[in-house]
Parts: sequence; structure tokens; C-alpha cells
Amino acid sequence: MVERRHPADRHLYLAVLGVEPVRQGGGLGSTLIQPGLGLCDGEGLAAYLETGNERNLAFYGRHGFDVTGELTLPKGPPVWLMRRPPR
Repeated sequence: MVERRHPADRHLYLAVLGVEPVRQGGGLGSTLIQPGLGLCDGEGLAAYLETGNERNLAFYGRHGFDVTGELTLPKGPPVWLMRRPPR
């Protein structure tokens, strides 16, 4: 279900980004995501991701991502689809 909702246009897909809970809030996630977003901007590509954690929406929103859709999986959590245009 999730893969069918990927954008059709050329984009960079952020598959996994994680920071140990005790290290969250110190800027490490922002440091980790910057090279990929820089690549997107340099190449004129959008960035796309999915998250199953509502708490992540604010983090990704600070980095320019907008929610483009939401899925409810048959036996799983809601999944938010997010996209960031190149800057």
C-alpha cells in the first residue's frame, strides 16, 4: 500500500533516519538529514519519506516537509507520507 503511493516524479527517498531516544533533541537528526537535503537541493529534486510516528511530523516539518497523505494499514499504525520540494 505504501509503495504504491510513492511520487511518480524523480525524487530522493529517505528510507530510514533514526536517533537513539536519549540523544534526541540535540540536533543530531538535523545533522544527519542535511547531506541528503543538500543533494536534493543541488540536483533540483524533491525529497520524499514515510513515517509511522506522529511525533516525527514536527521534526520533518522544520526541514521543509509537508504531509501529502495518510494511510491506515490493515494491521499497523497510521503512516504519513511527506514531501519536500527542492530549495
